[in-house]
Amino acid sequence: MEQSKVKLTITASACRCGYHRKGDEFLVEDICPPLCHELWNSIYPSVYTLLNGGVLDYGNGKSRCFDAKCPDGGRVCIHGEAVGDKEE
Repeated sequence: MEQSKVKLTITASACRCGYHRKGDEFLVEDICPPLCHELWNSIYPSVYTLLNGGVLDYGNGKSRCFDAKCPDGGRVCIHGEAVGDKEE
């Protein structure tokens, strides 16, 4: 099985620095995308899990995606999902 990729999408943004905008997308394969360090630090465990074929608790079930908010008061919302699985 090849490693998954994780697509990150900014779903809402009131970033104080204006760094992230709603609709920005990043494809993570094995290296940190150009996200602010605070946001990346908070989502990295979920990204790592998905990159390595894992599933996450999501509500009452399990999923290959997550939603998170920036630790700076939730100013940026991000959605992550596993894409490009090669297992067949």
